[in-house]
Amino acid sequence: MEINIGIEEGDRTAIADGLSRVLADTYVLYLKTHGYHWNVTGPMFNSLHAMFMTQYTELWTAMDEIAERIRALGLFAPASGAAFAEKASIAEAEGAPSAQDMIADLAKGHERLAKTAREAFPSAEKAGDQPTMDLLTQRMQASEKTAWMLRSMLASA
Repeated sequence: MEINIGIEEGDRTAIADGLSRVLADTYVLYLKTHGYHWNVTGPMFNSLHAMFMTQYTELWTAMDEIAERIRALGLFAPASGAAFAEKASIAEAEGAPSAQDMIADLAKGHERLAKTAREAFPSAEKAGDQPTMDLLTQRMQASEKTAWMLRSMLASA
């Protein structure tokens, strides 16, 4: 059945491509955060373990919202490790760094995710795709706030 939501096919494809990049970065950051949740050690273990769980849970929920928006636009969401690796701009975690390095790495990851969402915004804006603009705005807000909180943990008093 033909899709007639007021957004041309070429625009829907461009928007879905940007969203696919956001989805890939979200997935890599989710995996990294979940791995850090499992492997964090040190005096801040309890608070970091709990904080990382809150963060990866939020990222997991976001992935579903992003993928469903891609589907609503009439395209298929990437759904494999290879597809995510091709589209992601966030590197996967290697090993189990120190708790401080985990915090710094996740802060950088959320900053990168906010940039990826911001890069996807113009195609949605050009097409007047308010639902995607809203979704991207929410993702930028969530990642920018999380990055700020993580950076604050690293600041010296």
